[in-house]
Amino acid sequence: MARLRKFSAYRRLERPYTRISKFRTKSYVRARPNCKIVRFDMGDLSKSYQYTIKLRSKNALQIRDNAIEAARQTSNRILQKRIGKTGWVMRIRMFPHHILRENPLASGAGADRMSTGMKCSFGKAIGIAARIREGQTLFQIETNKSNTAAAKQALRRASSKLPCSTMIEVIEKPAE
Repeated sequence: MARLRKFSAYRRLERPYTRISKFRTKSYVRARPNCKIVRFDMGDLSKSYQYTIKLRSKNALQIRDNAIEAARQTSNRILQKRIGKTGWVMRIRMFPHHILRENPLASGAGADRMSTGMKCSFGKAIGIAARIREGQTLFQIETNKSNTAAAKQALRRASSKLPCSTMIEVIEKPAE
């Protein structure tokens, strides 16, 4: 099985390239790879909570879906160990829409007979990524005052799995 290419090749946020061809079938990406994120909302969704803790991005970039899933798993594990199954809600506030493509070029003996070079190089879909703006909320945890330290710890661990610098913001909801 082929290895994943380094994400530094896809991190920069550029305008998505759109292929325009005189043949309609060549003007769009045929197959969209499956999203690796299992769940976008976790915890006790039925309750409302007093505090909201947000993980925000400090810069604009793309984040691949496997990095988002890794961050989700680590933060979910900490919340379940420290707080329990109820008493919190975690939401992933980004969705990987952008399709990443790669034009594989062969090298070595016999490569000239196999690859077509850069002629019509639209590339095959190899993965998906979320396009993030500066200051956008990546993860959001809602909980009560007694559990804010555990929620901050969970978001700090999640930020180490993401390829960008982040900040944690705590917001108290006004009493009703």
